[in-house]
Amino acid sequence: MTNDSLATPTCILGLGLIGGSLMRDLAEASAPVYGWNRSAATAEAATAGGFDASTDLTAVLRRAQEDRALLVVGVPMFAVGGLLDQIAEHAPDCGITDVVSVKRAILDEVTARGMGDRYVGAHPMAGSEESGWDATRTGLYDGAAWVVCFDRADDARRGGTEVPESWTRTFRDVVALGKLVRSEVIPALADDHDRAVARISHMPHLLAYALAVVGDDGGPLTLSLAAGSFRDGTRVAGAEPDMVRSWCENNVAPVVEAVDEAIALLSAARDELVGEGTAAALSEAGFQAHGRYRARSGTRVLDGGVKLSHRPVIRVSPGAGDWIGELEHAQELGGRIEIF
Repeated sequence: MTNDSLATPTCILGLGLIGGSLMRDLAEASAPVYGWNRSAATAEAATAGGFDASTDLTAVLRRAQEDRALLVVGVPMFAVGGLLDQIAEHAPDCGITDVVSVKRAILDEVTARGMGDRYVGAHPMAGSEESGWDATRTGLYDGAAWVVCFDRADDARRGGTEVPESWTRTFRDVVALGKLVRSEVIPALADDHDRAVARISHMPHLLAYALAVVGDDGGPLTLSLAAGSFRDGTRVAGAEPDMVRSWCENNVAPVVEAVDEAIALLSAARDELVGEGTAAALSEAGFQAHGRYRARSGTRVLDGGVKLSHRPVIRVSPGAGDWIGELEHAQELGGRIEIF
């Protein structure tokens, strides 16, 4: 039998699209959840919807400390350091996770404050081009990949030391959190995560912005003729620029590598069109690559509406056997884990 129970209340710090949707899902599952948001309008909107939200960060963190709640950091990257300082002061015994799009930058902030033994990075691969509490909804995470990082355990293994019990306990809670909102939990090291999302999230937003500009530069007739391919290709260009900038500016090297690869592919296609009058190479390679993505991303629906992908399943028992090696194996496969 899998162990998907969440052993502690959840305290969400930041109630935008990601944190707010998480609050909705946890409340729907009758799991204890409360949260904080800097904006009074957001906290008031959440409260009006029947949720337990506040703008008093100190009070919320003290409550979390009493509950030994799992803290979920869901603020923009520029605000993470200050929030961690408040957590260190008012909730020194709580496990910490996050839902921020970059993982190395967060890990460095945590490590600099000596909080690594109770931090497990995470990133739910879900969202939309919209933002804020008004964009939140239940079911956002159904079937989504929920990345859980295991750098602290990997460091212990490489150094020949024991993984701290506080970290293992938080790891279990973070996995259970992802499972409770019907996600598929995929382990990854922070740097590997950042290289991956540069290619399938951060750089694609830049491509969408570029495509939007190219279309707009064509003038009124061009935009009047725009249909499905332009609409779908530019969908995420509707994302707030400050949010996308935060992702890219905190993940520079992997994003630049992905952008360079895209530029090289487009340049080769241009040269092929000029020299041979065809774009066969890129169109064929892209078609085949898309097929491999579709094969990996397909889902099946079980009784009760639970969605399961075709990702391989790796069963892990934290603290037993070569469980860290099993996490590494799951990362290599892009597999999801079940905790026993």
